[in-house]
Amino acid sequence: MRTNEREMHVVFGSGQVGRALASQLVGLGLSVRVVSRRRPVQLPEGVEWRGADATDVRATTDAAEGATVIYQCLNAPYPKWPEMFPQLQRGVLSAAERLGVLLVSLENLYGYGPTSGVPMTEDLPLAATTAKGRTRAIMTSELLAARDAGRVHIAIGRASDFFGAGVTESSLGEHVFGNALAGRRADFIGNPDLPHTYSYVPDVAAGLAILGTRKDAVDEIWHLAGPETVTTSEILELVSKHVGHRVAIRSVPKPLLRALGVFNPTLRGLVEMAYEFEEPFVLDTTKFQSAFGAVGTSLDVAVATTVNGFRGEINHAPKHPTISNRH
Repeated sequence: MRTNEREMHVVFGSGQVGRALASQLVGLGLSVRVVSRRRPVQLPEGVEWRGADATDVRATTDAAEGATVIYQCLNAPYPKWPEMFPQLQRGVLSAAERLGVLLVSLENLYGYGPTSGVPMTEDLPLAATTAKGRTRAIMTSELLAARDAGRVHIAIGRASDFFGAGVTESSLGEHVFGNALAGRRADFIGNPDLPHTYSYVPDVAAGLAILGTRKDAVDEIWHLAGPETVTTSEILELVSKHVGHRVAIRSVPKPLLRALGVFNPTLRGLVEMAYEFEEPFVLDTTKFQSAFGAVGTSLDVAVATTVNGFRGEINHAPKHPTISNRH
């Protein structure tokens, strides 16, 4: 699929991936529109914005009018993920069907469920055992059913745990990079000495842009390329290198996570997904790389860029008086 100025690519979702994807698409010379419930504080230059609630099919279709390709990069509040997320996707799917355009959908790896450490490939069955995992598997099944019925063309791009500048709500987010820069221990779930694939947000965005602009990506499932997979401990060594001092690890055991979840719904929601950090969790991206010749950002560069991003946020944060709290 050749890109040209007349093509309109519509991105649903203005989070980290949605904004990064919009920037990628603008860089390809495409017209880009971002759709979200609330106007983002900042969008890449040249990107149009429209407001719509994705659960409202008519509003969603109107917001995507004129689209050549639609991208589903939405998310739902983690504590309400199973209840809210399917409805959001159904609205975007209906818009793609009504407009007769390609739908590129971003997915995570929840649908596979525990794999006993076997690297995940696109043909792995969706055998999730958790509430969020079963929700994701149902959402995938709905996309594939629409494709198989000839109602819409789709391309699914799957990625693992996000990290990158500005990514705070992630297992490799504020509690790692923010803590490291503040001189505190980095908090992790599970065993940090197991290999674990993490997906760098700019790579995720670049991968989705490929899926939306290449005809040979259509009606397939793809694992998006990213940095090399190493252990979480090895990632922390890179974080230490780029912050300029050793960063200690504090591994949060599942019982403590469960106890903290009594008071924090987000942490409570993490308990069921803890298996991802209790066995090797490796994403095989061979299919994507072989098809498109695309490789992810090197881990060292990705970590360095993320550290610099978090450092910039700290440097530009409003300065408040420090209040001493001694007992």
